[in-house]
Formats: sequence, C-alpha cells, structure tokens
Amino acid sequence: MPAQVKKIVLAIWIFFIPTGSLFSQQKKERDSVRFQKITLTSDFISEGVAVADVNRDGKPDIMAGSFWFEAPDWKRHEITAPRIYFPDTTFSNSFLDFSLDVNQDGWPDLIRISLPGEEMVWYENPGNRPVRWKERLIALHVGNESPAFEDVDGDGRKDILCNDPVAKKVVWFKSPAQPGDTAWKEYVISSSPDLATNRYTHGLGWGDMNDDGRHDLIVTKGWWEHPADPERTEWVFHAGDFGGDCAQIYCADLDQDGDKDLISSSAHDYGIWWHEQNNTAGNFTHHEISRIFSQSHALAFEDINGDGHPDYVLYKTSTHETGIWHLNNNVFISATSGPTLPGGWNLTAVADFNGDGHPDYALFNSVSGQTVIVYLSGATVIGAAFGPSVPGSWPLVATADFSQDGHPDYLLYNPVARQTAMAYLNDNVLVGAAIGPILPAGWSLVSP
Repeated sequence: MPAQVKKIVLAIWIFFIPTGSLFSQQKKERDSVRFQKITLTSDFISEGVAVADVNRDGKPDIMAGSFWFEAPDWKRHEITAPRIYFPDTTFSNSFLDFSLDVNQDGWPDLIRISLPGEEMVWYENPGNRPVRWKERLIALHVGNESPAFEDVDGDGRKDILCNDPVAKKVVWFKSPAQPGDTAWKEYVISSSPDLATNRYTHGLGWGDMNDDGRHDLIVTKGWWEHPADPERTEWVFHAGDFGGDCAQIYCADLDQDGDKDLISSSAHDYGIWWHEQNNTAGNFTHHEISRIFSQSHALAFEDINGDGHPDYVLYKTSTHETGIWHLNNNVFISATSGPTLPGGWNLTAVADFNGDGHPDYALFNSVSGQTVIVYLSGATVIGAAFGPSVPGSWPLVATADFSQDGHPDYLLYNPVARQTAMAYLNDNVLVGAAIGPILPAGWSLVSP
C-alpha cells in the first residue's frame, strides 16, 4: 500500500472516435490521429477504473468507484451513492475495478474491489434506466494488492484470484456461468495460513510453469500447480524464493535452456529482476537487471524492438506511463519511454500490422469484444485504428500470419467448444475468416 494517497485526476487518452460497424470500418489515416488528454474529474473518487460500453451506444465509457462517465462528452452518472474522498487523509473504497457482464443480460456490470482485505462487490447495470445500480456482495474479505482477473477454468469467462486474509486461504472465485445466475462460487487453492494470505500480499503471476498446458498461480514464495480439475481444493505447492514484494510475475525461457524462468519488478522500491531456473528440481538464481526504475507496480514484457530478444514493457501506476527495456537474453541494453495506454484494454499481442518494419500493439477489450491496433515506430505512437470486433465467446488470444500473405492475423479461441478460428487481416481490415481445428479435451490453447 502507498504510504499516502496522492490527488488523482481521472483522465484518459482518446485513440479514436468510433463510427459505424467495426467489421466494415475503413482504415483510418494514421497520420491524422492525435492524442488529447481529457480530464473527467478532479475529485478523488477511485484508485481503479474499468472500461465498457455501459449504455450500449457503441462508445467505450469509463467506470470508477461510484460513478460512470458517458462518452464522448464524459457526463458523470451515479452508479451508487456518490463518495468523494480527501486524498491527504483517506483511501478510496475502489482499489480495483473490473467490468464483466456478470448475469449475461447483455449489459456490462461493474466489479469493485475495496482496499486490500475488504469487500468485493458487483453492481448490476440497470440497462439505461435512470436508477442506481443494485449492489451484490461477492466476498467480504479480498486480499492481495492486485487480485487477478483471469479465466481459471477455461469456460471463456473471467474469474477472480486473490486471498482471504481472515480465513487465511488463497482462493479463486468462479464467475456465474449461466445467464441470469448471480452467484459466485469460491474454491480454495491453499489453506496454508502463512502462505500469501496477508491482506497486503504483493506479487501474483498466472503462467504455465511446468508446460502442461495449464496456467499455474505464482507468488514470491513459490507456485501452485493448476490441477486438471481447477475446482479441486489444495493445489500442489512448489516452494521457491522469487524475491521481495513485486508486481506481476511472468514465465518465460529467458536463457533459452528449455525451462521456465521468472520475471518481475519491485512494487514499492527499486529493482527489476529475473529468476533463472537451474534444473528440473526447481532451483532458481536471482539476477538483478537494474535499479534505476522505481515502483513499477505493474509489469508486462514483449519483443518491442524486433531484435529477436523479448523485451520488458513496464507500467507505472502513478503516471500510467509505459517504459520499454531492451534486452539481449538476460542483459539490459537500453531503455525508452513507450506509449500511455487507456484502461480496460489488454495488450494481447505485438506484430507489424502496417508493414513498416516496426512492431505494433494489438489491444483487446474483453467486455466489448473490440480490438484496436496501436501503430508504433519504435516506442513512438504514430496512430491507432479499430480492428474487427470479435464475438464475446471468442476472445482474441494471439496473432500470427496464418494465411502467409505477409499480414498478421487474429487467432481466436472458444474455450467452451474448444474451437479455434482465424480472422484474416490486411492491416486493421478484416478480409476473411476460417474455422481452425478443435482441441482435444483437457488441452488449452496457449499460442500459435
């Protein structure tokens, strides 16, 4: 937890003004795209935000705490009884916000997680009726500085991974599976009381540690092995020492020796590091990369500069900036500032969509199904455009040139049917689609 909450000005970067169908939208002139900072409010109302098309008018809106802001003029509406805080003396009760159509009625709802260790609730979108949203409790006590919003059981719907600091358990909450259902179900991953159960626990990762096709849950003291049945209690724990309080933790074979290594960064101190796996017994060696960057409370990595070596993409929560660290294997080479991205959009893949020799970002909004391509020249944003939207049950999982025409395509995966599909693109324009193979039961799609 930060020692003091600073004054928050809720603002966004506008990439585009959507018009017409995303499937038929023509490519925009990227050199005409400009960034404009819009201040929604100078009140301290929330520490988290979520993005969704709240009123289903085709424009992404902003949800934060007890309010939502209607695009494009950002008119403020009340979700629940309004709460405005004093940043010098209080924290907000909206530490993280996520958006999901919880009851599957076609309207995006808001999930609000309060301060670490306190309540998690969701608000039911009333569907353009001028009333306050109904609040429903998910859990009384949700711990960890960054509860994860991931699809744990492969049903195509996001779930919540966190801890219960009162019951001293690590748990996940399954989101309601059937239309009209509003009940979340809790499953226990670990009931070891001294293992990652503090309300202010830092460091959480979701990656396939043992190459069995299932993502595992990683903390600084080791990792829990994802069983074939994720509803099984007491996942097998593999102890390890992955450093101090950190941001997200990622798995990658950094030294290309055939096993998984780990990457993370300090949440409230200096340091970015990786942990080298030395052998199949799971022994790791800590390597510090640098101490010149502080408080990287969120972390991602990708090969941004196209040198064949994965690089780091860092995100600083206090400024919403990204930074790109260029690596050669585990060795830090240089760093540049990257673009600032809006909330609610996941960076799903990096590929050269416009054929200029520079990797671009493919962003995916899991609530609306919209995709966006952010065009880069090195680390500089030179434009952005809508890609095709995808059906809600077919999330975008990766990109690759499946048609071998020199243009990256989208790879979609329906985890319920285990069906894959390819959306063929020419830059950001959809030019065709095809059904891919069905995966066998018990296997998950990770990457092309």
